[in-house]
Amino acid sequence: MHRSYSKRAFVKALQNLIPEITEKDLKEGGSGVRAQVCDSAGNLVDDFWFIENQHVINVCNAPSPAATACLAVGETVADKALKRFS
Repeated sequence: MHRSYSKRAFVKALQNLIPEITEKDLKEGGSGVRAQVCDSAGNLVDDFWFIENQHVINVCNAPSPAATACLAVGETVADKALKRFS
């Protein structure tokens, strides 16, 4: 957590990967908020959540690493579609 609030600590950690990086190399950016599905008890749903009906297959939760899992998710949706709509 310290590294998140201290630019100096963050740069020190980065220097393990890129020794020549300095505080001057970093530019402030905005933070983001990502939606996360909760179950009826208020617990976070940590996996992809598919909701299907007669005509639609929805991917309602795409937690990290959604981008790196996109091919596997696409394959899952395709399999579901072939079974449901064939």
